[in-house]
Amino acid sequence: MHVGMIVGIGPAATDFYYRTIITIAEARGATLDLTMAHADLPTLRRNLGAADTQAQAAVYLRLTEGLKAAGAEAVAITSIAGHFCLDAFRAVSPLPVISILTEVNNAVKAAGHRRLGIIGNNIPMRTRFYGALPGTEVLAPEGEMQAQVHTAYMDMASRGAVTEAERDIFLQAGHALMAQGAEAIMLGGTDLALAFPGGQAPFPLLDCAGIHAAAIARAALD
Repeated sequence: MHVGMIVGIGPAATDFYYRTIITIAEARGATLDLTMAHADLPTLRRNLGAADTQAQAAVYLRLTEGLKAAGAEAVAITSIAGHFCLDAFRAVSPLPVISILTEVNNAVKAAGHRRLGIIGNNIPMRTRFYGALPGTEVLAPEGEMQAQVHTAYMDMASRGAVTEAERDIFLQAGHALMAQGAEAIMLGGTDLALAFPGGQAPFPLLDCAGIHAAAIARAALD
């Protein structure tokens, strides 16, 4: 299947998705048919801040129309925060959407998780991953810690690189959530691969972007 990917929000996430997908394809000895369209990170941040789902869905619609014209048969948004307008986008998308919310929910069910922590952007944390994990309790940092995680995450995503101070904030939040009974920490931001390269962490991780990228690869190789 020819898959269209909406990328660029942010650059490190794009690199992570692309490398993961081509690694899977190479392991299967298969070739890929992918087309990418660039979405602007500052625009996403502005629409996120205003909770303007219609404006962001309109951005995705324009990009998806271009992807469809290029031959794509499905589309994926390579950003967890970028899924904040998923319902509005699905209502107008000319292509089926490979949703990270659906894929992560399937993975959580398969693993039998009952309590997970989450770190990432404010929106996935506040909404407990958009309420997309029925039957699983999702714990998120609260108050000042949530604000610190959000700021560290957005700065890292915009820069495309992580500092040790930012990594320390993510580690502190993860340890606190594990102490509250989380079975694993959801990486609720697609750029968190920068902070936990190779999925290495002192606590169990649920790599949401990795799950999504694998689903995109499966669709592309179908």
